[in-house]
Amino acid sequence: MSGNRVPDWLRGVVERTPSDPHHLNPVVGRRAPDGAPVRDAAVLILFGGPAEADPLVRGGLPPDADILLTQRAATMRQHSGQVAFPGGAADPGDDGPIGTALREAEEETGLDPAGVRPLTVLPEIFVPPSGFDVTPVLAYWERPCPVGVVDPAEAARVVRVPLHTLIDPAHRFQVSHPAGYQGPAFTADGMLVWGFTAGILAALLAVSGWEVPWDTDDVRDLESALADAGQDWEGPATDTADGRPERAR
Repeated sequence: MSGNRVPDWLRGVVERTPSDPHHLNPVVGRRAPDGAPVRDAAVLILFGGPAEADPLVRGGLPPDADILLTQRAATMRQHSGQVAFPGGAADPGDDGPIGTALREAEEETGLDPAGVRPLTVLPEIFVPPSGFDVTPVLAYWERPCPVGVVDPAEAARVVRVPLHTLIDPAHRFQVSHPAGYQGPAFTADGMLVWGFTAGILAALLAVSGWEVPWDTDDVRDLESALADAGQDWEGPATDTADGRPERAR
């Protein structure tokens, strides 16, 4: 899938194993216990931007490179307002995790899968207690198309978030909660990105070649950070993949 067709600025995230160099990411290394029943799911991590790297920028990251995220509707019964990658539970007719990720992204955002170039799949990440084994699918948006909210009852926003926003140290910190959760977080376009989605983003940025130093000692209360972003706290972060596989939901 990868090889010579990978844009040079994406080679770090495609060819290197996602990493947790600061030992503060509870998501990326989570695997299903031996013998545990699991349900397959996948999320699409879709990078957009020109194929040509910017030689004047760290890691060659183009100035208009971005990533596709969604935000759940505030009226959803579970995990309302959370920011996620497009994705969900596997259907019997899917052609593996790539098929699942592309189908779900099309259903949620109106994405045209024909314009997407899958690059690689990452190891499954287990999400207790839902029992989902989520496969992140990395892809390049070769021929971008208009995207947006397909079902307002399910998604409030579909957003192309600039990668330069996510790597900006002013937009990075940790969140914690007395229930026991602590992990990386980002602010972007008026949204708080945390949990499963932030864990994957942090692990990819760590190997991307684009990352700049940020204050890993900046730990903020999760409920307060969510309130500032107009989002709600609904229990321990381990309750959700935050990448929407509850569409088995």
